[in-house]
Parts: sequence; C-alpha cells; structure tokens
Amino acid sequence: MIVYSFLQMLPILILTLSGYLLSKVYEIHLDTLVKVITDFFMPALIFISLYQSDIKGSLVLDIAKATTLVVALLTLTSYLWARSCKLDKQSFMPSLLFMNSGFLGIPLMNLWGGSEAMNLIVIYDQIQTIYIFTLGIFIITGGLSRKSFASIVRSPILWAIFVGFFFRLTKLQLPEVLLTTFSFAGNAAPPLAAFTLGASLVVTKFQLNRQIVAGLTIRFVGGYLFGMLASALFGLTGLSRTVVIVASALPSAVFTSVLPIRYGVKSDFGSTMVLVSTVLGTLTIPLSFYLAG
Repeated sequence: MIVYSFLQMLPILILTLSGYLLSKVYEIHLDTLVKVITDFFMPALIFISLYQSDIKGSLVLDIAKATTLVVALLTLTSYLWARSCKLDKQSFMPSLLFMNSGFLGIPLMNLWGGSEAMNLIVIYDQIQTIYIFTLGIFIITGGLSRKSFASIVRSPILWAIFVGFFFRLTKLQLPEVLLTTFSFAGNAAPPLAAFTLGASLVVTKFQLNRQIVAGLTIRFVGGYLFGMLASALFGLTGLSRTVVIVASALPSAVFTSVLPIRYGVKSDFGSTMVLVSTVLGTLTIPLSFYLAG
C-alpha cells in the first residue's frame, strides 16, 4: 500500500515538477493559466461529473451527511486556529478543509476495496466538490460581502454545479458529441491544476514553519478524527466507514492552491501545503487504512 500510494501520487509530483521547470525555461503567464483552468476546464469537469453520476440510495445521504460534518468541523477548527494566530484566513483555510478525494482517492479505493469502495468515495468526492467551489470560493473571496457574493455569482464553476444538477434532476439528454467534449475537457482539469501548482512554485515563498505543521496536523489528524466521529454519528460501518475515515485524512486538494490565485489571494501557504501533504501522503495514507481497521 505504501508503494501504491507513492505511485498514485507520483503523476501529481511529476506534473508539478514539470510546471516548475518549464516556468524556469519559458515565460508562463500564471494569471492567464489559472483563469483558463478555473473558468473553463474545471466547470467542464464539474458538469460532466454531475451529469454522469448514477449515485442514489439511502447510503448516499449518510455519506453526504458525514462529508458535510467533516468539512464543517475542519472549517471551524481551521477558522479558530487562524483567528487565534492572526493568520490570513483566505490563504490558510482552503488547503486544510479540502482533500484530494478525486484523482488520488478514487484509484486508491479501487485498489483497496474494488468497485464498491470506489463508488463510495465517488459520493464523498462529489459532495466535497460542491463545497470546494461554493464554500471554498466564499472563504477565498473574503466572506459574506457584496464583492464576494458577486465573485461567486460570476463564477463559471458555480453555474456548472447548477446546470449539472439541473440536467441530472430533469434527466435531459445531451448529444453524444457534447458529452465527449465535456469529458475530454474535464479530464484535463486535474493534470493542468498540478502543472499550474508547479508553475506557481517559481514565485512561491516556502516557509516550513509552525503554521505549516499546524496545517498538516489539522489536515491529517483532524481529518482522520472528524472522519471517525462522522462515521460513528451517522452509523457507517464496514466499507463505508473506512472510506469516509481515510478520505477525510487525504492530502490537500491540488485545486486549493489554484483557486486563491484566481481571486488574487496569495497561494504560498496553500502551495506548500499541497506539495508537502502529497509527499507525506505516502506514509499517512497506509497509516489511515491501518488505524481505520
């Protein structure tokens, strides 16, 4: 599992390194790159994920409630820590709240528990995706204000969520060529985000200080404990319990280093968190499986 965890994270690290190296060789306009990803490729990924989802049943509601509770507790914990230490909440909180449950967590669960475990983390990932691009944007843009509300309303990501749910609930059918186009564009979002993370590292000031240690503790330890609590409160057992616990303690989502840049927020902390937590994930992921039983 340690070897497989490393191999699953290796593409992220390679693409991140590629972005860093190419930014040293070529003049890459980071702001333009981020806007292309967040305003085009990410919305395509969100829409097609919601459109093609076939998740249903009572277990979906239990996992959705567990995911919501985990995100809520991580939000409260990171907010209190940021406030007590007088930290910038816009740059500090996102990488602590949201984990890489998609293109890292899904293949991991497929290895560990087959298609059944993979289907469970897909539920977790889709619920969390909604929070990343609603609550996450709300935090990054500075909370409840006219400016932040306008930023959220204008966000193509938010509209992709609404349109995706609309098509899902109404069962309207899109032409196959459009489905293929959205899938093709959506598949590009995660690797482009990893590449952009690497490009941003050229101007990122790394500071491995106590706040990074605190952030990693909240992300890994807090995520694990909150996953256990949520599983117990909502009666999750067996496979679903393990999936929720391990997913809650995964490394920071790559998108949490990209979104702050999109809205003009410094991403030094988020970029460091994504990179360090991904490397440490080779050890923390197998440990999470072991402790979850």
